[in-house]
Amino acid sequence: MRAVTLTQGRLEVADLPVPEPGAGQLLLKVERCGICGSDLHCRLHADELADSLELCGYPRYVRSHERVVLGHEIVGKVVGYGPWTKGGLATGTEVVAIPLVRRGRQVDGVGLSAHAPGGFAEYVVVQETLSLPVPNGLPADLAALTEPMAVAWHAVKRGEVTRKDVAIVLGCGPVGLAVVSVLKAHAVGTVIASDYSAGRRELAAQCGADIVVDPAVTSPWESAAGHGFMASMPDQYNAGIDALENLSRLPVPWWTAFRALNAVGATRSKRPIVFECVGMPGLIDGIMAAAPLHSRVVVVGVCMGSDTLRPSLAVNKELDLRFAVGYTPLEFRDTLHALADGVLDASPLVTGRVGLGGVPTAFSALADPELHAKIVVDPTLEGTRIVLC
Repeated sequence: MRAVTLTQGRLEVADLPVPEPGAGQLLLKVERCGICGSDLHCRLHADELADSLELCGYPRYVRSHERVVLGHEIVGKVVGYGPWTKGGLATGTEVVAIPLVRRGRQVDGVGLSAHAPGGFAEYVVVQETLSLPVPNGLPADLAALTEPMAVAWHAVKRGEVTRKDVAIVLGCGPVGLAVVSVLKAHAVGTVIASDYSAGRRELAAQCGADIVVDPAVTSPWESAAGHGFMASMPDQYNAGIDALENLSRLPVPWWTAFRALNAVGATRSKRPIVFECVGMPGLIDGIMAAAPLHSRVVVVGVCMGSDTLRPSLAVNKELDLRFAVGYTPLEFRDTLHALADGVLDASPLVTGRVGLGGVPTAFSALADPELHAKIVVDPTLEGTRIVLC
């Protein structure tokens, strides 16, 4: 079969044997495979990522010297079965799959390990248990977005966002655009999206962002003004003193009234939910310095370098800092059906389609934020040209 391999940063089309599914696994004929930011990082920073994951107990992430077939945002048709499969997915069924395969108790990330070749190929092996049929005739270009949209779905869940919240999305690359789309699918009332790129700002608006700002011109924090957020510690102190003065006028002790208000959530500080979707050194610390008091910050972007934070900022502002990666199987399933049912609209993200021979071209194009957001690989396409969607 034809596949795109990565070794020492070089992407090349090669002829490889068709992979054989193991116990409990399926062989898919790949229809589409999205190019993810993780794939771009692998090309340039594989060893840094591998070092981090080794500390997490996974030593088999791709290393720069290894030959790997990337691609984990996969949709394909079932064409073969390994031993001990249940057979619930008939031959020809179009499926998406959580990109993990297991042999014994060893689990590897499909397309992110030399031990689990990915979807930049004509065929790929996936785990039967982790595969779901594509419902409602969802187009393959959009079905391939199930995996990255599930990452955004999980990030929004990590943020515990409600419809009444104000969400601020910093960075409108594929990750940020996915977060904007999921926030609007969850009917979040106010979504502010910020990016320096005019093209990405336009896509953010298409994804449903209520306010889109160029941070070189307008601060996203200024755009969030008027929602009752505390901008400074004196604001917080004055609000507390004002509250006590008002409560002291009641015919009950102020602490009794305070407890009653606490019980119904009336004393809870208003705060935005901030999604960091860039992954650059210094950004988290910059957010902590600029965000209103009590902000909840969800870090979704992957910073590839070392970073420095000032914990005193987070302490004195009482910030809530969270990190998000991946998704649960239920979130993956719910994302797929939200896409298929039209609840989640990811169509603005897909800006290009390319064959296996055009993957190097696509990697270069994705480095320019004004050119593309998401490019999907279609192994049936010939040539190196990117087909605009």
